Amino acid sequence: MNNTTKTRVGRGLLYGILSFGSVLMLAPFIWMILTALKAPNEVATFTWLPKDFLWGNFVEAMSIAPFLNYFRNSLFIAVGETAVTLVLCTMAGYALAKLPIRGSKYLLNYFIVLLMIPFQIILVPLFLIVKGIPLFGGNDIFGMGGTGWLNSWWGLIIPLAAGPMYTFLSRQFYVSLPSELADAARMDGVGEFGIFTRIMTPLIKPALITIVVFQIEAAWNAFLWPLMITNTDEIRPLQLGLAIFSQNPMNVQWPYLMAGTALAALPMIVLFVFAQKRFVEGMANSGLKG
Repeated sequence: MNNTTKTRVGRGLLYGILSFGSVLMLAPFIWMILTALKAPNEVATFTWLPKDFLWGNFVEAMSIAPFLNYFRNSLFIAVGETAVTLVLCTMAGYALAKLPIRGSKYLLNYFIVLLMIPFQIILVPLFLIVKGIPLFGGNDIFGMGGTGWLNSWWGLIIPLAAGPMYTFLSRQFYVSLPSELADAARMDGVGEFGIFTRIMTPLIKPALITIVVFQIEAAWNAFLWPLMITNTDEIRPLQLGLAIFSQNPMNVQWPYLMAGTALAALPMIVLFVFAQKRFVEGMANSGLKG
């Protein structure tokens, strides 16, 4: 067997493995769509294809609950968290990478340690902090007597913005940029904030897009934190709205639940399709320098 034949066999084997993996990954999505098109009595038995494709399930699912309101809430939360994250994490990453801060290495190690802490560990302390925000929700100056940021946009957006992973990612990209650019700008009289906004940050677009994709996806799919701090449909996001179809464990409305889930997943799929080139580039280059 010559080298050309070996290459073809190896490439064919690789394509076969990748195709098999793709089918395994697509199977849950295909099953979700097919279940959304079934009648309620068909879900109890195992069948791949529905007898009749009930496209009206998507319309009925949207009418059973205020899904437009849930979509709006999720969009507002995702945009708000992402905006705060972009501002704070890029500024922190630039400071760690380019400013002569005493103890910057220790600060970087602190962010790395934070990456290893599961969110569930800080869930209760974070809830107590949000509840005790002074002068909000009827609280006095000492954070007592009211609800603070519970059941509010502040509580949904601020606590989950500016994660340590995004600061670390920004720092890695800023480190890869030549410091001569900033030095030349300083000699021309450009201030540090101008260097950050006009010179350095436009050069890390892959990192910015990666942060946007990660944060929007995390905010869009958030369930546990909104469940803990909200008690009205006015500000509840989409993932909590889907729970309306499974409130009765003995009578879960699977077609409507799958229809709502498919509609909820669609914006994230579109986002990744349009941003995947920069996203993959950002993930590939995030660890090049320490």
